[in-house]
Order: sequence, then C-alpha cells, then structure tokens
Amino acid sequence: MLTAAVSVALTAAGVAVAGLRAYRRRFLSATRWFAVALLPLGLYLTGLFPVARTIGDELADWATKLVLDPRVWTGIVLLGVSAGLLAATRWAGRRGAVAGGSESRPAAAGPAPARPAVAPAAGTPAAGPAPKRAEEAAGAERGRAGKAGKPGKAGKAGKAGKSDSGLDEFADIEEILRRRGL
Repeated sequence: MLTAAVSVALTAAGVAVAGLRAYRRRFLSATRWFAVALLPLGLYLTGLFPVARTIGDELADWATKLVLDPRVWTGIVLLGVSAGLLAATRWAGRRGAVAGGSESRPAAAGPAPARPAVAPAAGTPAAGPAPKRAEEAAGAERGRAGKAGKPGKAGKAGKAGKSDSGLDEFADIEEILRRRGL
C-alpha cells in the first residue's frame, strides 16, 4: 500500500512540474517531464517494483561476492579487455587505419582549394573600404530615382572601362572572395 501511495505522489509531482514547464511554453521540456512522471505509476501498475527489489537484492549479493571471489575479478578484467578492444577497433575504423576500409569509402571530389597560410593582420580590412560601398549604393539609388525604368549607372561611374551587362557586380563579388581566400 505504501508503494502505491509513493508512486501516485511521484507521478502527481512530475505531472505538476510538466504543467509548469508547458505554462512557460517550454513544451519539449514539459514532454520530457511528463514522460518521466509516468514511470513510477507505470512500474507499480505492471508489478515491476517487486522485480526491481529482486534485482537490487541480486546486485547486493554480487557486490559482496566481488570483494572475495577472484573468479568475479577475472570476469571484470575480461569485460574490460573486451570493451577496450571494441573501442580501439571503432577508433581505428574512423581513422581509416583498418585494412580494406579505404575501398568502401568514396573518392574525394578533388584537391582542396588553396587557402592562405596566415590570416590577414588585425589592422587590414578584409572586405575593402566601407565608404566606397556606401557611395555606390547611394549613387545607384540616385540613378534609379532620376531615370525611371532604367537601372542606375551613377554607382558605376568610377568603372568607366567595363560594360553595363550586370557582370560587374559578379566581378566585385569574385574580387572580395579572392581577397578572403575563398
């Protein structure tokens, strides 16, 4: 009877916490709390608490044998060696050191792009001077406002030798990416 009361109390407390989490709009946390809150009552109703007690008694029995029985220590050493070997093979498999592992992996797409070995100094600007970009944007706005329906050329007045095919913008982007090493 005491087990039933404790189970119901734990479930009620967990559901209350889940309700508070849901009220605060933390639905993922509320769902987790609700799931954990259902465990005590579910264990009681299915009759698994006596099983848990039996398991606890057996674990306590095993722990007392652990201190005195060399056979148990040998088993622990074997379990440790097994776990170590499994971890080592998993690590080696990820590193590609296992023979035959490279055949199952797909080939690389090509050489890695060249990147600068040293990052630019802290005083050098990475993307160019910002005032020039602001002037181009302002000039483009003036060009759009002055000539309705035609794209503005006022921002591109400084680039006299290039055509107005829209590729100038891509050239600017390419230049910025080249400066950053991308």
